[in-house]
Amino acid sequence: MLPFSIVGKDPESSARAAELSTPHGVVRTPAFMPVGTAGTVKGMAAWELERLAPQMILGNTYHLLLRPGVERIGHLGGLHRLMGWNGPILTDSGGFQVFSLAGRRTMDADGVTFRSHIDGDQHRLTPENVIETQAALGVDVAMVLDECLPYPVDRERAEQSTATSVEWALRGLGRAHEIRRGDGGWDGGVFAIQQGSLDPSLRRSSSEALAAADFDGFAIGGLAVGEPADALYEAVAMAAPLLPEHRPRYLMGVGYPEDILHAIDCGVDLFDCVLPTRSARTGKIFTSAGDLVIKNARFANDSKPLDENCSCPTCAVYSRAALRHLFVANEVTSVVLLTMHNLWFYLSLMREAREAIMTGRYTRFRARVENDRGSTREKTAPTEDER
Repeated sequence: MLPFSIVGKDPESSARAAELSTPHGVVRTPAFMPVGTAGTVKGMAAWELERLAPQMILGNTYHLLLRPGVERIGHLGGLHRLMGWNGPILTDSGGFQVFSLAGRRTMDADGVTFRSHIDGDQHRLTPENVIETQAALGVDVAMVLDECLPYPVDRERAEQSTATSVEWALRGLGRAHEIRRGDGGWDGGVFAIQQGSLDPSLRRSSSEALAAADFDGFAIGGLAVGEPADALYEAVAMAAPLLPEHRPRYLMGVGYPEDILHAIDCGVDLFDCVLPTRSARTGKIFTSAGDLVIKNARFANDSKPLDENCSCPTCAVYSRAALRHLFVANEVTSVVLLTMHNLWFYLSLMREAREAIMTGRYTRFRARVENDRGSTREKTAPTEDER
């Protein structure tokens, strides 16, 4: 089991700072994982990613399985070698993408069969083979196969799906134990995924069944799928305490800054979302004083950096006016520069949150950040091909 220790707690909330040891290094939490869907964090070269210094990166099994393929990645030396990244990597199972393929997949008790959105070829995911795939990729943390339900969903369907996800998680863990006992050389961890839609009793039953097994960590799944913001916040506050306190907690796919700060307050450790990278490609910028849309005409003559409180390479060199010009002119450089800034903002926010927890002032830190940003949160769900 991957070593995990809580090294600090906030006295006024459930926020905590912790350390998760993985084969490729220690992950210090709270931590945001940039999403490297197809073997790269969009817009970032390996050396730029190294400068950003994220604690962990997220990869996507579905996309990597389809292209370039697990065998080819293995031939190239594994996912770390492919990405040029030597730090920890967590991969999701691909379940979310598959269950988003309406009309292209069929599910049964043993798994799900689907057709590739790239070439139409048929593929099969089972609780066992998704673990085998992630182990072959050489990742530090593998996620189990689960069913991510849409919103809204009726109680009977949610109950059935929650039971299936628990069964699949336990089967996946069993396969992981077999691989670890073998001579494959994989020593990564396995995280379970709590499901149950917005139903507290289903979330509780899912958590209790999963907590009885020796998973390395636990995720909260099935949120940020269209539910209102207040329902999301209530669900996180309800779901997080149900997970074992002595293991890492991971909120999947929820990534607006205010959402993350709320989840940290509830005791969540790990986060991922395409929001900072995708937003950069559309010209939306996250700053300590609120969010900007760089193509707006009001920035045409603005000589200030994107964020006067930011120390990222972009803010050190480029003005808002220069970045607006590059973006409007469709220069590829603009996407690189804006992506660098957005990720820097997210990762700096996590480092500051950790420091605030360690010094017992997280509640005040969160209030200040939200006040400075002016409550600019908006609901933005990831696209199916990026999540």
